[in-house]
Amino acid sequence: MKKLPKIGLLYLDYVLRFFDKSNFKGWDNKIESVVYHWKNDKERFIKEVKRKKIDILVGNIPATAYDTFVQIAKELPKVRFVPSIESQFPNKSKENVTLFCKKYDLSIPKTKIFYNMEKGLDYLRNKAKYPQIIKRSYGPSNYGGYYVHKANNYQEAKELLELKKYNPIYTQNAIKLKDSGDIRVMLIGHKPVCAFWRYSGKNQWITNTSQGGSMSYKDVPMNALELAVKASKASKAEYFACDIAIDENTNKAYILECATAFAAFPYIRDWICQYLMWDFSKGKYKKTHIPLFSWEELGKIDSSLLRTLRHITFGKYTQSYDGERFIKDKEDIFEMEITEKSNENDMPFSNIDNCAIEIDKENPKQNDFCPKKIDFNKASLTDLMSLYGMEEDLAIEIKEYLQDNIITDCSDLLELESIDEQMLKCWEEHIDDMRIDINNSTKEDLKKIKGIGNKLAKIIFEYKELNGQFKSIEDLKNIEGIGKNKFAQLKSRLKVGE
Repeated sequence: MKKLPKIGLLYLDYVLRFFDKSNFKGWDNKIESVVYHWKNDKERFIKEVKRKKIDILVGNIPATAYDTFVQIAKELPKVRFVPSIESQFPNKSKENVTLFCKKYDLSIPKTKIFYNMEKGLDYLRNKAKYPQIIKRSYGPSNYGGYYVHKANNYQEAKELLELKKYNPIYTQNAIKLKDSGDIRVMLIGHKPVCAFWRYSGKNQWITNTSQGGSMSYKDVPMNALELAVKASKASKAEYFACDIAIDENTNKAYILECATAFAAFPYIRDWICQYLMWDFSKGKYKKTHIPLFSWEELGKIDSSLLRTLRHITFGKYTQSYDGERFIKDKEDIFEMEITEKSNENDMPFSNIDNCAIEIDKENPKQNDFCPKKIDFNKASLTDLMSLYGMEEDLAIEIKEYLQDNIITDCSDLLELESIDEQMLKCWEEHIDDMRIDINNSTKEDLKKIKGIGNKLAKIIFEYKELNGQFKSIEDLKNIEGIGKNKFAQLKSRLKVGE
């Protein structure tokens, strides 16, 4: 066998790992791993990839790091990214999914995206056909459907957007679902290897198994598979997944979501890597054989057992040669193929003007749905997600930080590795005065404020108990031990409410 390329597995701190070395069973060469540590790690990461002489870097990139890895890929022109940076374009946001589908003429529900609140509400009031499906656009997925909502009329849509503060407004015509379910299709080398119906749970409308829904591997229609294959080929992705709706009235298939990032049983991850080994070795390793509709048989296995199975294989049917009959194998309908090489022109944002995108981006900096002022200490995850550049993993990190700390100034967040001064600068106009009202704070609250600690919190609290409420922040100067410098520091973190 000729010299094999060196594989590197791409990992990122705080991000679940999709592949590990065991998925590449039988690969006769050392497999490296490289971890991206967020913040200002680009140069170190590039040097490590070069030092380890990695030829192929395998792994999905979360939306938070997508733009950074566009730059990294340009500085590593000899390294093949799998999936390619271009094929991961739809992973970043719902808006990117729309752009992708529009560019490649993939059927999707009628979708409108508004960055201007007034125009969005005008559309929802006067032109939209209900019910509407309203989603949080930013971020790589809907996180189990928790950011996907159905509005049955304008009033519901308006109240939802006022509550959630989504920016932009991303709204779609609801599809009347055939059999009240949608379909997840997973593909490897543009071939469907797993497909199943997803049904909503009791008293639920959303078809997501994480919210109590159910699934069935039976009778997945051919037009759903055909649309998924078309989308996979357009993306040029080695592995891909689509969520597809079938219109109950017309039987037409529509793409709801598509991405290279998706949940998959271990045996499917094994299949992906066996396919990649065939690709990387230029055919020296055997291409994995996965019969079409094999999911119907695998689906008969209890899901708790199915989650543990590894390295499932299928024998390939060999026809007899007695001359009695010749049967064409139905699996030739979709062949597993080597994907085409991606290039920058594959990404829709380079051709937006030619795509007839139904996106109103007038005054995109007028962030109508970003809360005018956010207090990190009181903000929900959804509030945090409305800030520029914020993604789910970072929002969760901030919420975890707040368990032991009170943020009184944005600079406090610089203790988190994923946040830098440039990001804080982008948020300035949307951040509220977060100084703590000294009269309405407890001793435990004061201890959590940067620069105070246990001893000073006790002294301040005892002073308040002895002398009554503070009438002015200047009263802090009366406390022994609080000098000029300490007062200046506390003045930026404490206030006396009206």
